[in-house]
Amino acid sequence: MTKFIGRLHLAKQLDQADINQNDKIIRIAAIKRTKGGYVCQRCLNQDQNQFAANFCDCQTECVYCLACLSFGKIRSCDYFYYQPALDYYDWGQAASYCQWPGKLSAQQDQGAQDLLRAWKQQNNHLVWAVTGAGKTEMTFPLIDQVICQGLRVVIATPRIDVANELFPRIQAAFPDLDILLAHSQSDMAYRLAPITVCATHQLVHFKAAFDLVIIDEIDAFPFHGNPMLQAWARRSQTAVGVTVWLTATPSDDMIRAAKSGRLSHSILPARYHRHALPVPRHIWLGDWRQQVSRGRLPGLLYRLIEAKLAAQRRFLIFFPHIQLMSQAEAILHRYFPQAKFTSVSSKDTKRADKVQTMRDEGYDFMLTTMILERGVTFVAIDVLIVGSEDRTFTQSSLVQIAGRVGRKPSAPTGQVYFLHYGKTRASRGAIKQITAMNRLARQRGLIDD
Repeated sequence: MTKFIGRLHLAKQLDQADINQNDKIIRIAAIKRTKGGYVCQRCLNQDQNQFAANFCDCQTECVYCLACLSFGKIRSCDYFYYQPALDYYDWGQAASYCQWPGKLSAQQDQGAQDLLRAWKQQNNHLVWAVTGAGKTEMTFPLIDQVICQGLRVVIATPRIDVANELFPRIQAAFPDLDILLAHSQSDMAYRLAPITVCATHQLVHFKAAFDLVIIDEIDAFPFHGNPMLQAWARRSQTAVGVTVWLTATPSDDMIRAAKSGRLSHSILPARYHRHALPVPRHIWLGDWRQQVSRGRLPGLLYRLIEAKLAAQRRFLIFFPHIQLMSQAEAILHRYFPQAKFTSVSSKDTKRADKVQTMRDEGYDFMLTTMILERGVTFVAIDVLIVGSEDRTFTQSSLVQIAGRVGRKPSAPTGQVYFLHYGKTRASRGAIKQITAMNRLARQRGLIDD
């Protein structure tokens, strides 16, 4: 049965007939005991403080893992079954499966060739691409080659929103292939598929399953700085497989590894439409928190919003915290009663509908938290970041937020404002990084303006 290939199945959730019909499956203990202590074979947890014990149905005291309890309890008396990956899968006969109608830019084509070379040499590869560079499309030639070789691909991203955005794009590029969307909100039943698009949390279920592992937006929460998620990604790759990391803001460790030649990499410093990245401006806002807490809007912010509305220029206003955003929203309704606007956050059940309304130009502006840092694209907008000094806004997130502006060829420019009560290392670093990428792009002749 193909459902076992590269995927861990808990024995107690299986019919014995499923197990008996497959002589290639392997049984492994759910929790392994080593000299160093317990190791969970699902989530790879080794923190002994994340294990507990109680009396079990098996009539003895069993250890269970606390780290992955949200996926269901597994105990030391449980077992997993899985089947090792195949050397070849028959996806059907085709010289090419990719039907993407677009054309890669010279920069994208060079990146695509770098990826094909890394695959041939079995090297993991970092793609450091500015926001709007078209890095997803750049992976299509490699995905096509891997599938044509009868192998499997996973495209994993930390955010469900981004997985949902990627899925139809991959479907459109490979319309003749079965593509699986896997995350906690997906209604698709698991099946063996040539391409799986998933949230990185879903990789907990896989073991040596995929020949090509693409991790999109490795800098995003919760993948960034999470050793457990990163371990799941490594385990999901076959022994002879390759991992590709995609990001606009790689970690310092990755940058050092790339610069020293220890990590195969490509740098894409320009957007595909050949316009420079908008460089943010620092603007002093003063003690804006105090003013908002007193029910007032800082004068500079009022004038900036007033000017945008008068110019009929749509915009996003980012806030570091939901409570501050909610307070500001109430104030803005008093100051601008005729304006059409709303707010979104991670707790907003109507977020998807509101975002679509903003895309359809149903709002003049939108207030948001970090939830719209990435994974969404609006045409012809500016961005205001209120409180850019807040520790919530890292250099990585500020680069991503600035990247919401000027993404489309029809509107390739715009303004980004860091409205602050003190410049920070993160905000200075973001401006420095964006400026450096523009400089590199000009040196390579990739920018026309």
